[in-house]
Amino acid sequence: MALKNRTKVTTTIKNELVNKLDVLNNKTRIPKSKLFDEALELLFKEHKEEFQD
Repeated sequence: MALKNRTKVTTTIKNELVNKLDVLNNKTRIPKSKLFDEALELLFKEHKEEFQD
């Protein structure tokens, strides 16, 4: 099955962040990819001046 609206990426993160992500995922049942989307959107909003056209 092809990903139409998503792109697969590979990265590494701190072990303690993985543990927190796992807890949040299990508690909320929100997929990790959606949690990453939300985290990136918040990061880009915080740095919006750097991303203005």
